[in-house]
Amino acid sequence: MTVTPIHERYKQAVTRLVNEVINQGNLAVADELFSPALAAEARNWVAPFRHSFPDVHMRIVSLVAEGDQVVGRFACSATHTGQWMEHPPTGRRFEDVDEVYFFTFRDDKIVASWGLEDTAGRLQQLGLR
Repeated sequence: MTVTPIHERYKQAVTRLVNEVINQGNLAVADELFSPALAAEARNWVAPFRHSFPDVHMRIVSLVAEGDQVVGRFACSATHTGQWMEHPPTGRRFEDVDEVYFFTFRDDKIVASWGLEDTAGRLQQLGLR
């Protein structure tokens, strides 16, 4: 039996978060990836964003794991078809907006996350700034 190293398991969890939860909108997977205390918060973060940008596609640029953390750099693209940050839909698209997130794991679950997104760049590409 092959055992997957812990850092690879953590990176696989972040990859599932991106592919299944964010890109595919399968919010139920959040219960598998996040601690019970954080799963509802994750769904409440992803669901409104997917409502505003239903074709969202997050691309993993890089993932680095050390200790109990995974740091990911991502590029996000989508079309603005729903209300977002008090802005009505523009029908415009943003491409490859940079995002960086830190995920902390305990018992193979994400127990904390913190990130930076280029919201100014997203607003500019959508013609809202």
